[in-house]
Amino acid sequence: MKNYIAFSRIEGEASRQAHTDLPADTYERELGKEGFFGPATMMHHRHAPTGWVDWDGPLRPRAFDLNKLPPMQATPWAATEVLTNNHTRMRFWRTEGAMPSLARNGDGDDLLFVHNGQGSLFCDYGHLEIRDGDYVVLPRGTMWRTEFDGPAELLLIEATNESYMLPEKGLVGRHAIFDPAILEAPRIDDVFKAQQSEQAWQVEIKRRGDISTVTYPFNPLDAVGWHGDLSVVRLNWRDIRPLMSHRAHLPPSAHTTFLSGRFVVCTFVPRPFETDPGALKVPFFHNNDDFDEAIFYHRGDFFSRDNITAGMVTFHPCGFTHGPHPKALRNAFVQSKPATDEVAVMIDTRDALDVAALPAEVENTGYVNSWRTDTPTEEAAE
Repeated sequence: MKNYIAFSRIEGEASRQAHTDLPADTYERELGKEGFFGPATMMHHRHAPTGWVDWDGPLRPRAFDLNKLPPMQATPWAATEVLTNNHTRMRFWRTEGAMPSLARNGDGDDLLFVHNGQGSLFCDYGHLEIRDGDYVVLPRGTMWRTEFDGPAELLLIEATNESYMLPEKGLVGRHAIFDPAILEAPRIDDVFKAQQSEQAWQVEIKRRGDISTVTYPFNPLDAVGWHGDLSVVRLNWRDIRPLMSHRAHLPPSAHTTFLSGRFVVCTFVPRPFETDPGALKVPFFHNNDDFDEAIFYHRGDFFSRDNITAGMVTFHPCGFTHGPHPKALRNAFVQSKPATDEVAVMIDTRDALDVAALPAEVENTGYVNSWRTDTPTEEAAE
């Protein structure tokens, strides 16, 4: 237990409830520890905390359009690295059809998020049908391969030297957000048995970033049965029932789907807007002082961001305040529709992320200016 110096008081003009009933003509900014779990203070400002007019230096908000990455890669080990640190690797994999060999990760659990495509995943545990919007958790050491019906795009998130777990759900109970019974495991069905053969197969094993290839004179996915409580599992975002509060905007941590030792994975799915007239209806300005934040945009209308489309990633490293763009901020208390229409995957990491070497055209270098009200939208989008 961390014994922070923590106390609560009100100074000057301030609301008594976070994210609601702000003093007139003010902007709220949350300063907090441990993401959204530690002591925190809500500051009220006369100007938007993102009202910068110039930015110099390597620390800055960044955005990447993964739709501009190179074309197909046959195996996940050829997938393009996007963001990395010692505890996670975030990659984007564009593939098609069937993998020519099996993959096995000796460095940590893998989490696949299917952005586009449908088909089958075969692994030690059996056969699993997969489609767009699926998360697939692959425990470390699992042998697996995919067969897609056509082109497919996947976000790959490695928990390096770690495992994926489910978050504690506290007061709302273990069946909130999604019931564990909704998780699907592979089956040893007729499709799985049909792919077993005496033909030679190769397994590409990744360990400490290097690939070793093991050749078998048969398909090693030859299980006839299994029992236990460790398995590949599948969860689709459509099965997530998000926590909601009609009277106060909930922090991103309320939407945690999976977690590892040094990062969390959250899923933003469609939900009703808050209905209390005094409640913020957009994300509140906040400092990311303990975590780096990356968001992958899957589909829909990303209501708090301008000029962000499906297949893009925004990256907000630790050290500055961020929040809704000016257009979204105009709807801070009144929205034109009853619910959000977005699906996005957020990765919050306790350790600093490094941006991988990406083709120059992938990064939107004008993203840092997208909060400026004196900058034309077209310039910020270039």
